[in-house]
Amino acid sequence: MSDPIRVLHFADTHIGMENYGKTDPETGLSSRLRDFLRRMDEMIEHTRTHGVDLVIFAGDAFKTRTPSPTYQREFAHRIIELAGLAPVVMLVGNHDVPPNYLRASSIEIYDTLRVPNVYVANDYQMLKIATARGDVIVGCAPYPMKSYLMAETPTAGMGVGEVDQLLVDAISMRLEGLAAEADTYGDLPRLLTGHFTVSGAVVGSEREIMLGRDISLSLSLIADPRWDYVALGHIHKHQNLTAARSDAPPVVYSGSLERIDFGEEGDPKGFCRVDLTRTGTQWEFIPLQARPFVTVKADLRNDDKPTQTLQAKLRRHDLKEAVVRVIVELSPENEEQFNEASVRGALVNHGAFFVAGISKQVERPTRIRLGESPEELSPMELLDRYLQSNQLVSDFREKLLAAAEGIFNYHDDETL
Repeated sequence: MSDPIRVLHFADTHIGMENYGKTDPETGLSSRLRDFLRRMDEMIEHTRTHGVDLVIFAGDAFKTRTPSPTYQREFAHRIIELAGLAPVVMLVGNHDVPPNYLRASSIEIYDTLRVPNVYVANDYQMLKIATARGDVIVGCAPYPMKSYLMAETPTAGMGVGEVDQLLVDAISMRLEGLAAEADTYGDLPRLLTGHFTVSGAVVGSEREIMLGRDISLSLSLIADPRWDYVALGHIHKHQNLTAARSDAPPVVYSGSLERIDFGEEGDPKGFCRVDLTRTGTQWEFIPLQARPFVTVKADLRNDDKPTQTLQAKLRRHDLKEAVVRVIVELSPENEEQFNEASVRGALVNHGAFFVAGISKQVERPTRIRLGESPEELSPMELLDRYLQSNQLVSDFREKLLAAAEGIFNYHDDETL
């Protein structure tokens, strides 16, 4: 029996995500850009140490379809470094595809320049790749572009559901074709890489940055024993969709390398190492030291010293180098005693990397009486009572009142 093919599987690098970041004064780059690049560097160093025969990047290199030259340069440095270790297959994801399939994708330049050891998969195709430990078969299923897959299918007058079903049928036909072709290669190890949503997968923050309308494919389409491993991208949460099954290959989302927002606060981030064989493929998830995201919640409605109590609570959290948000519940009686500036100072002193926000949720009576003679109240006072009765948070209420004041003053001037 030949040695397993050692495969690196990663996806969803999303270079260009800069939320919750600061500008580095020395480089002019976002500190969050550095986070994403560092995760790639950590992955490459681990791979260099442990060895690799094949690299699978399962799509979504950048945040947008038109990345800046700086983003392209930094990503390219790392792809070329990986290509110096082993052949690299790069799959086109939904953040990589152009708006029109006749235009170039953001990663097509590697193919155009014929970068050694890099294969760009922008179509449903089969690759036979020679590695240091033998040949391996790679089935490629990039993000499904309706304009390409259904270019010759008339859809005029059809509903969205009908069009989506035709698209699923077109993808299903191509996936079956890839599996059938893979089965003609005898004992050669083979894997499928795809960039799409599979039914049953636990989705996350990728929905917040989605480009294009998403569809979902049945797990039965890809949990096919004709494959030895299925390397997926698109969903940011790492998961194995066939964990409890012995009749199907591992169908694995490697997940993203770095956290994007608080929706991924508790999710481990990293990549997968795979020992690929025709039977008995083994794999493991390698976690990375992604930027921590921490939410601190406190119910201070009955507290007569809300600021001091919250500061004491902060000391019980590890906030070092974390993106932090604070959510506090206050009462109308102690809201004015809460010192937001002091809390921000405490967060900085505890080593927070970035303060995402301090949200005050003030408990309001369900109904506020307007008084015996509402006609004695000014329009601004009446509006304020109404907004309070709807339990709007104070910050939002103040913004509405400020906008209303301008309207009221305008009409007062008109009556002069």
